[in-house]
Amino acid sequence: MNSGRRRAITILAAAGAGAILPRSGLFAGEMRSWRGIALGAPASLTIAGRGPAEADELIAAARAEIDRLEAIFSLHRPDSALCRLNRDGFLDAPPADLLVLLSRSGAIHAATDGAFDPTVQPVWRLLAETAGRPDPDALQAALLLVGWQDVSVEPHRIGFARPGMALTLNGIAQGYVTDRVAAMLREEGLNAVLVEIGEIAANGPSDTGEPWRIGIAERGDEPAAEEFLLTSGAIATSAPLGTTFDASGALGHILDPVRGIVRPPWRRITVLHHSATVADGLSTGLVLTQPDHLHQALARQESCRVIAVDLKGRRIDRSA
Repeated sequence: MNSGRRRAITILAAAGAGAILPRSGLFAGEMRSWRGIALGAPASLTIAGRGPAEADELIAAARAEIDRLEAIFSLHRPDSALCRLNRDGFLDAPPADLLVLLSRSGAIHAATDGAFDPTVQPVWRLLAETAGRPDPDALQAALLLVGWQDVSVEPHRIGFARPGMALTLNGIAQGYVTDRVAAMLREEGLNAVLVEIGEIAANGPSDTGEPWRIGIAERGDEPAAEEFLLTSGAIATSAPLGTTFDASGALGHILDPVRGIVRPPWRRITVLHHSATVADGLSTGLVLTQPDHLHQALARQESCRVIAVDLKGRRIDRSA
């Protein structure tokens, strides 16, 4: 799989399509930082404007929250709640965070007419193993395992209707973790916060009093194609060719739940919403939505702005 991602952060960052643009004088005081892995990707935490001891405590608390949520959502940890569900086909006494995220996934599945479907994991796994060129019969067999309607979500148990089904939450979990960490930092009294764990959430302006400048790139090694100013709320971008299954970079990573790999009608979709969870899931689903259905999908959302760039570079900016 071919993946290249650019990142830069103020409070917390990980691999993603957005990057905080460099700015002289962004930090007024000493910075404390950490670098590591979150949700299977490189991550960093930096806190400015607090004393070293307090900043280190906040970093430790944020890392602990990320670790707690990775133990639920990660596909890279064999003992995570999600991996156990995928392995066994059911999960008794599921964690509350998993129930919440699956509920929101169902709402976004409905809002995008099924384009956002976490049950594509069997297809994803097959394409990753074959560099995007599977045997046609194997692909059809994997596609038969896709179907959100065949996931049962109850407070006491989550289960699949058919053996071999599996979930991926990679199209929404980064937004959820972003929201949770941002909320935790707000509760700690930080009112000038920017959080990025694949998706970006802001709570207040930068320490200069100005909005955060967010650059959006379609591939991680490219300069920002578009810039946004963000003071509050969240922003998420999906670019199908930001990560690809093949070395040539032609087979994008966002999968159609009916056909598998397709050429989406959009080069990128950016969603601004008060929730990074919603922005993340919507951007993943809407990038597969045909232009004449985009407005219908937006009509189901509140306080949402979508910026879509099509294959010819034409830009559409709509709000709901």
